Amino acid sequence: MAIILTEKQVTELLDIETAIAAVEEVVRDQAVGQATNRPRQRVFGGGSLLHVMAGGDKRLGVYGFKAYSTAKTGARFLVMLYDSASGDLLALIEADRLGQMRTGAASGVATRYMAREDAESVGVFGTGWQAESQLMAVCAVRKIKRVACYSRSPENRRKFAEKMSALINLDVTPVPTPEEAVRGHAILITATSARQAFLQGEWLEPGQHLNVVGANYLSKSEINTAAVAKARVIAVDSVEQAKIEAGDLLPALENGTINWESVTELGRIVAGQVAGRHSLDDITLFKSGGIAIWDVSTALRVYNLARQRGIGKPLDLWTE
Repeated sequence: MAIILTEKQVTELLDIETAIAAVEEVVRDQAVGQATNRPRQRVFGGGSLLHVMAGGDKRLGVYGFKAYSTAKTGARFLVMLYDSASGDLLALIEADRLGQMRTGAASGVATRYMAREDAESVGVFGTGWQAESQLMAVCAVRKIKRVACYSRSPENRRKFAEKMSALINLDVTPVPTPEEAVRGHAILITATSARQAFLQGEWLEPGQHLNVVGANYLSKSEINTAAVAKARVIAVDSVEQAKIEAGDLLPALENGTINWESVTELGRIVAGQVAGRHSLDDITLFKSGGIAIWDVSTALRVYNLARQRGIGKPLDLWTE
């Protein structure tokens, strides 16, 4: 019988290390043909949007989809997880926390395989919900000693610095300009709602790794063309989905700075099919949009933990 898991229960069950392991294994499966992902589809309503994304993993034996609505009043996320052998529904999961953690985890995986091993400082752009798990994940895969954060609101960056300092047990320093969050930091995270590029390629330094997370529309970007041009290795979660969502890459593609042949998928790096970096001085870039197989693999981990601990309300369907 299927179970329902609430946001509170997911929060109790899912930590960042578990999410990183879930994303790492499923993107490796993606690279070797075991996992299938379908790009996000959107339906425009009268005052809201419905977003639907589906995927599955043959080796894990599950498939599923995430559906969520976004409106001025907020967003509502659900994941439906199925057993792929029987077609049985396993779980219906409230998935705001799950989505936050799997998105951060993907940047953790990218950092593990693409950032310098001696990276110990982070510059964070954005001080919201997604920025929290981004920083948690990076700190889980590298021995971070220094963190700087920037957002347009001094109050928001102060609150973020205080909260994350306690959460990751490091001093997080708010900085007054975006350039200060770039200079001298080995890992950069952009997790903002910006519509126009704010991170300038002219600020980048040899050896830096970028996790670019905020934009998943062709009309939005966080980094400029010069930043893309400086990256020797550019990875995305799914080339198919990036072609319809990666606004950060679009200007560089349109003016010929890069082409799709120069872009690889993160899973191929994890599977050892291509290099995540070639030298210590390489600038590397992971453009994250968020894909369904991350949700499916993470949902499976949450479901298994719930079963082990006897958590979840039974959902009695298709029994009459």
